[in-house]
Amino acid sequence: MFHCPNCHSKDIGKIGSNHYYCWNCFIELTVSDNIIHVHQVEEDGSLSSLDDLFDESDRNMQEQTNR
Repeated sequence: MFHCPNCHSKDIGKIGSNHYYCWNCFIELTVSDNIIHVHQVEEDGSLSSLDDLFDESDRNMQEQTNR
């Protein structure tokens, strides 16, 4: 399992295939090619990317498991 790149919590639930939700900071995470893509859920239900706020090394699943 991986941790949330935003709050570092491991309280992550699976909501779909390669699609997760952080119950601590309420963001959605999608995994593609071992990279975690971070999204904020807007009031209308749409998703806004937060990837630009994190280094790719923070979003790399292989580097997370090596920590």
